[in-house]
Amino acid sequence: MRVANATTPAQYFHLLRRQAKRTRQRPLVIMTPKSLLRHPLATSTLTELAEGRWQPVIDDATTEGRRDQVTRLVLCTGKVYYDLLAEASKQQVASIALVRVEQLYSFPWNEVREVLARYPNVRELVWAQEEPRNMGAWTYLEPKLREVLPAGAGLHYVGRPDRASPAEGYPAAHAMEQNRIATEALTRHEG
Repeated sequence: MRVANATTPAQYFHLLRRQAKRTRQRPLVIMTPKSLLRHPLATSTLTELAEGRWQPVIDDATTEGRRDQVTRLVLCTGKVYYDLLAEASKQQVASIALVRVEQLYSFPWNEVREVLARYPNVRELVWAQEEPRNMGAWTYLEPKLREVLPAGAGLHYVGRPDRASPAEGYPAAHAMEQNRIATEALTRHEG
């Protein structure tokens, strides 16, 4: 089985194309929400569609030239990336990088290790998700992230606490909680 959460049209296209071209067919589960169809930042260029490829992990392109300044790597999957991106553009902190894990299963070990190797001074790895702790990818990913964790770095979860329901219940409460998650993921102190 393959489980993915594509965040751009090009990623979605290349994932479906890859699935169709595979000779060994396996089920594909895609968890991309409909809201990304209308999200103004969830776009792809014609070049990304025509010449791109499926990327199980997408590194933060804005860190080019300053990767040695990054001490906190925030990993996420799906739509929460755009909430984190909006908050990061407000804060403009050079010590943070946002990395998207687009393929959850099978876990992209090599790609995650390659991204981590680009950031020699990472002291904190943060997993951010909008789902409650007991419902999102955290319980599956935590042991894997601990295995690839750089020496001396801490691993933290940022998201909703354990809940019986996946929803907040009120749009205003949901918006407040999304804002809290984005802010905490980007401002959490090491240690």
